[in-house]
Amino acid sequence: MKKLEEILKGEPKYRLTQCYKAIFSDLISDWREATALPASLREKLAKEFSLEINSEFFDSVDEKTTKALIFLEDDSKIETVLMRHRDNRRTICVSCQVGCSLNCGFCATGQMGFKRNLSSWEIVMQVLVFARFLEKTEDRNRISNVVFMGMGEPFLNYDNVMEAVRILNNKDAFNIGARHISISTAGITEGIEKFSGENLQINLAISLHAPNDELRNRLMPINQKYPLENIFRAVDKYIEKTSRKVMFEYLLINGVNDSDDLAYDLAKLMRRPLYMVNLIPCNPVGRFKPSPSERVMRFREILEREGVNVTQRFRFGRDIKGACGQLAGSKN
Repeated sequence: MKKLEEILKGEPKYRLTQCYKAIFSDLISDWREATALPASLREKLAKEFSLEINSEFFDSVDEKTTKALIFLEDDSKIETVLMRHRDNRRTICVSCQVGCSLNCGFCATGQMGFKRNLSSWEIVMQVLVFARFLEKTEDRNRISNVVFMGMGEPFLNYDNVMEAVRILNNKDAFNIGARHISISTAGITEGIEKFSGENLQINLAISLHAPNDELRNRLMPINQKYPLENIFRAVDKYIEKTSRKVMFEYLLINGVNDSDDLAYDLAKLMRRPLYMVNLIPCNPVGRFKPSPSERVMRFREILEREGVNVTQRFRFGRDIKGACGQLAGSKN
């Protein structure tokens, strides 16, 4: 959004507020609709800061999930997902990079390789495209939550991600509460340390997926640079500084990381007051298959019996390849 601020240099300060209202409240897609602005400024904005978002939408069979494929100006493609919850919450899962450099074995995005970081505007417009979508489909439930769990590693695009977060949280923009915004990292410790100094109550999630370095090295090559000991040290410092809970995401992969022994190993790591585990049934990517429901239940029972705070994420959008680990910038 720095580009918008640069365009407005020399204009009265209230022009930015007017522009934000036009974009995020009135949901205009053409500056000619922003009648509160002078005609000359509208013309300049139309030339230098287009509001057009070139996208295609795909709905899941159960109508709980919609995936948007967005075509960027340089012909790159990214995906973002809308999830509709029973309590009328509307959550947007946003991407922060085109592709990803981490090459996690269970993630289709990693198989794309890394192309580039997204700008703060390219991140924000993923939420904007669904705000417009909901308005057009007469769904009057506003976007309530945003999770940075789409394509890419947020802490490898730190500055743009945090600028986007501040726009999403801005009362003149989407006004989404900080506690309704979550950022998931594979364990970039420098990012965790920097994040602990932000004056925002955003939720932190760690993509864990294994309770030991040997297994995590195989699933997530980034673990060789950021082993578990370093991650937990950074997380503990974050908790000490912020007194906020941290969620550890654990993808359950059939025959890989879902045994009873690994559940007990995970429980030992999680016996800390502000740690919680979010179990996620794996979605089919490459050779990895989801753990059967009885194995998920058994894994969860062990954790709960060991005193671990556990939640379980339910599946959204698997049939449109919009579920966790399936985003790859494609229609199929």
